[in-house]
Amino acid sequence: MKFTKMHGLGNDFLVFAGHQELPENVAELAVTWCDRYFGVGGDGLVFILPSERADFKMRIINSDGTEAEQCGNAIRCVSKYVYDNGLINRESVTIETLGAGVQQVTLQVEDGIVKTVRVDMGEPVLDGLAVPTTLQGNPVLRHNITVDDQKFEFTAVSMGNPHCVIYVEDAPSFPLTTWGPKLEVHPYFPRKINVEFATVTSRSRVEMRVWERGAGPTLACGTGACATLVSSVLNGLTDRAAWVGLKGGDLFIEWDERDNHVYMTGPAAAVYEGEVHI
Repeated sequence: MKFTKMHGLGNDFLVFAGHQELPENVAELAVTWCDRYFGVGGDGLVFILPSERADFKMRIINSDGTEAEQCGNAIRCVSKYVYDNGLINRESVTIETLGAGVQQVTLQVEDGIVKTVRVDMGEPVLDGLAVPTTLQGNPVLRHNITVDDQKFEFTAVSMGNPHCVIYVEDAPSFPLTTWGPKLEVHPYFPRKINVEFATVTSRSRVEMRVWERGAGPTLACGTGACATLVSSVLNGLTDRAAWVGLKGGDLFIEWDERDNHVYMTGPAAAVYEGEVHI
């Protein structure tokens, strides 16, 4: 199976195209191929499949073999792949995802190559039970949560997949690997949760680090950046458009009052092509 290694701000994937459906043993393959010592290495596998509703369908399998409903960095990689490889010749693309349905993507192209991608990430889901959490509330703002006697406050947002955003004094130095895995499986979150630790530095910038459900610490998370901006607006901390600084780089996130949609703009990159064997 031929693949292209791609990343969005360091959140990296093995991208497969030309298949009609997922391999039967895709969970096992993801664990094997994503291993950074005994495999290719990656945060997940991404399959570009046919869609009856959009130009393409995207399926994402995390490095632990579970399937993700949505991934902001992966959708930018897929958008770049289909244009750069001649699968589409328009600078406007629609991509179907499990968590967000059909998403509209706009490409910024220079010399025939996609440089940045702007994605309509849809409307944020703020109802606590729909995120899902076990909590009633719309929205769930700065709700208390305790793990190992450590108390935090979180705001719950779904961007097609579930997130909890926690504000800390210094997100870049926060002990992500200590608290991320414990919060991911807290009983409040029936389908586990992506955890963002955020520090607001101005009305137009937030620093964020992420523990991704099914993948662990990653260099960037597009849906997490969107959830962080939404949470920051709800909590009165930022404007409705701001930069979110991730370990792998910056994303520009906008929450448009006119349609209630969140828009994400950022780069994607192809690293190399290869071949793996089932």
